[in-house]
Amino acid sequence: MHRRDFLRNAALGAGTLFFAPRMAFANVETDRRFVFIIQRGAADGLDTVIPHGDPSLARLRGSLAIDPNTMHKLDGMFALHPSLGRLADFYRKKQSLFVHAIASPYRERSHFDGQNVLESGGVGPYQVRDGWLNRLSTLLPKSREEAIAFAPTIPLALRGAAPVTSYAPSNLPEAPDDLLARVTTLYDGDAELHRLWSRAVETRGIAETADARQDPAAVGKTAAEFLGRADGPRIAMIETAGWDTHGGQKQRLANQLGGLDKMIGSLCDGLGDVWAKTTVLVATEFGRTATVNGTDGTDHGTAAAAMLIGGAVQGGRVVSDWPGLAPGQLYEGRDLAPTLDLDALIAMVAAESLGLDPEKTMRTLFPNRPINRQLSGLVA
Repeated sequence: MHRRDFLRNAALGAGTLFFAPRMAFANVETDRRFVFIIQRGAADGLDTVIPHGDPSLARLRGSLAIDPNTMHKLDGMFALHPSLGRLADFYRKKQSLFVHAIASPYRERSHFDGQNVLESGGVGPYQVRDGWLNRLSTLLPKSREEAIAFAPTIPLALRGAAPVTSYAPSNLPEAPDDLLARVTTLYDGDAELHRLWSRAVETRGIAETADARQDPAAVGKTAAEFLGRADGPRIAMIETAGWDTHGGQKQRLANQLGGLDKMIGSLCDGLGDVWAKTTVLVATEFGRTATVNGTDGTDHGTAAAAMLIGGAVQGGRVVSDWPGLAPGQLYEGRDLAPTLDLDALIAMVAAESLGLDPEKTMRTLFPNRPINRQLSGLVA
């Protein structure tokens, strides 16, 4: 490694010593913002966007049944989980919508394989080596040298031809301000290193505004700090974990959804006027079983619910070709049946969010997969 490369990496790394949210940003030229939030672990769509109008729901949910008086009713068929108060408010403002009974092409029940299919855009696990979010960034001009992933490893969705750098938190003691000032003086005579170091110190300052490792609201606030900057990134990915609710689902899912609700609400608050140009897509690798297991949880399933939130979203509706929950309507007799393609939703939403051609976007993100024009018009 050349001396300049070593110093360049050290300068960038110093700004992220204590910054540990699982976030990734891509730098492209556009005035729109596109945020992808992945729910790792298979989120239960039936308890997230509750089909309270389906007569089979109560029989299936048993101990997980949610009091109808606490739900946020969306229409005569669907309601939001009680923990999703901000998302319900966005719905009333027509800034959120929900897509139900949706799934990727994956039909097995392995988290690793399911997440690989979701992030790579393949029709089977490990068929595609790069990620659809990286391929999406190649459709727009770059505004910076590379994308940034604030995580120990770069998420698959952002790996590919577009260069990405990963930064992980350090266990080293915090660098004193005097040292940072001395390094700043040292780099004053080098235009490139001074620019890189200044950016790193600025990033460090943003990270110190909140402990994003603990507080979901802090993650949203920190993401807004980056996305809201005039020269900042325009595409982001936020990883959330803990959605694998095999046992004790009722309280665990309430906590998970409450954290997601706070994070998206904080993102909106932090972006201010920029929220009007923002689209947030939330999706999981697959859903969970319709019936409750023996530990008051649910097992790995198939179809789930996706969410769209943002000032650019044409919201106030639930998009679904509802398959029903009667015994003969369940997929393999156990799961919510998929009737909509998550790949097609991602491509159409990404294209409309960033002003791209939907056909080209679909070909680039999900080769040889059919586009669904019925999913158009979800983003202004």
